[in-house]
Amino acid sequence: MSLFDRILAAADVKRVMVDPADALPGRAEAPAPPAAHAVLGRPLRGRPSADGTYADGGIGEWDAPLHAVVLAGGCFWGVEEIFWQVPGVYTTAVGYAGGYTPNATYEEVCTARTGHTEAVLVVFDPEQVSLEELLALFFTSHDPTQEMRQGNDVGTQYRSAVYTFSPDDTEAAAAAAARFAPVLAEAGYGPVTTEISALRDAGSGMFVYAEPVHQQYLHKNPNGYRCHAATGLTFPAAG
Repeated sequence: MSLFDRILAAADVKRVMVDPADALPGRAEAPAPPAAHAVLGRPLRGRPSADGTYADGGIGEWDAPLHAVVLAGGCFWGVEEIFWQVPGVYTTAVGYAGGYTPNATYEEVCTARTGHTEAVLVVFDPEQVSLEELLALFFTSHDPTQEMRQGNDVGTQYRSAVYTFSPDDTEAAAAAAARFAPVLAEAGYGPVTTEISALRDAGSGMFVYAEPVHQQYLHKNPNGYRCHAATGLTFPAAG
């Protein structure tokens, strides 16, 4: 087998979701996120509950009216940069979601043996920006038809996903995907492959904060890697 063939074979393996029984074992604890967002200056994680644990799959409790959603659309460095710039977004953080390995590391996620996506927690004020507006930006800032990849990035960690914290938000995400699907089809794209579910129902049900070096990476490294296979299509207006 040639080197090129071996590279292709390795890429194909990384596009297959790991069976939960075969996932890497992980560890009991993950590194705590930085105290403050490097751009917005706000916490990356909400308050712990009275028992010291963090509610809602690890993201903690947020003061009303703040709301949260977890979005995965390829390399999380670039996705986070897109959303921290949106007016009304309170804070963002990168992490791993939808997988099975407890407190996975970046290196482990890259093996495709944890089941995680590279994901971005977006905490926002719905009085300033709606979930629907954020979903429209999400669906148009990557290619939601590329299963288990995004552009040149190949593997289960790059799959498209929306993880929510309420049934209404899950319904809104599914409706947004359905609205965008005909636009994609008319332009010659395949079906939307975005994984949509409540975070609690995805893998271990946890959002695992990525290591501090990855948080707001493109602010710290402005010439860093940006690669999203955006379609260039416009999300349809409501009604």
